[in-house]
Amino acid sequence: MARRKKGRLVNGILVLDKPTGISSNGALQKVKRLYQAQKAGHTGSLDPLATGVLPICLGEATKVSHYLLDADKRYRAKCVLGSVTTTGDSDGDIIDTKPIPNLNKSQILDLLASFEGEQDQTPPMFSALKHNGRPLYEYARKGIEIERKSRRITLFEIKLLDFSTAKENTDKPAYIEIEVHCSKGTYIRTLCEDIGQAIGCGAYISALRRIDSGPFSLSQSITIEQLYEQFNPDDELDEAKQIQMDKLLLPTDTAIEQFPGIMLNEAQFKQIQHGMTINFDPASMTISSPVTSVMIQSDHYRLYFNNTLIALAILNDDMHLKPKRLLFL
Repeated sequence: MARRKKGRLVNGILVLDKPTGISSNGALQKVKRLYQAQKAGHTGSLDPLATGVLPICLGEATKVSHYLLDADKRYRAKCVLGSVTTTGDSDGDIIDTKPIPNLNKSQILDLLASFEGEQDQTPPMFSALKHNGRPLYEYARKGIEIERKSRRITLFEIKLLDFSTAKENTDKPAYIEIEVHCSKGTYIRTLCEDIGQAIGCGAYISALRRIDSGPFSLSQSITIEQLYEQFNPDDELDEAKQIQMDKLLLPTDTAIEQFPGIMLNEAQFKQIQHGMTINFDPASMTISSPVTSVMIQSDHYRLYFNNTLIALAILNDDMHLKPKRLLFL
């Protein structure tokens, strides 16, 4: 006899504005407990120091979470100049200090521009990447260095938001505040350290905020405090409360809107439901937006029946759509 899963069937995406001082998993568990959800997962770790957009996938939405992991991100970061820390951020201990050159805006802009583009980046030891099933930061805390493979990343744009040098303002530490649009897998702490090294004085992150994650932005987000103001996690989760809470969730397909959508007829739905392929014929299919060459060249498609997302499919070389993820919402 199959064990009955704990929690309720709730599906959708909550765009959380993660607070500082808590891990991404800690934030996830708070949301999962509040919603009493059977399944939940986040879509890309933020350091405890960092704040901002952390999409939480509940129920069937967890099946598309990896598309958000692969999505571009946008951050705002404050890099303190003149010091290096053990962790690359203000949570670590300072291990080196150096004098700061007198920089002007033009020099800083040129420096930041030199970091834009495709490049290799080595993940830091203080990260959630795993080695032999354990996160790297556990090894780092014991002083153990693990060899890491570099990864290919792209820094699409680095904007200078603000800066202050020690010679201009002696009351506050020198800093550079930037906004970074980057590909998946980019570590902003490492970028900050590299910028400090290029300047010749070292640097570390003192504040980091994710403002965009794939299709989601801060304007769509809600904080844990706001959730708790509306819904006490210790109260009984009755039907009226469930309805109110679920209204905060975005539909699963908001995570994969980059893929064209196709409306299936009943016969096609039954084929997909049983894991079978269907013929891809744009001329006879109802597609969610005008057919373009880009859409026809797409290899992923959202499949709908009765206006409900039921699957994500892959287009094979023989022009058949094969279900990759079944989503019974």
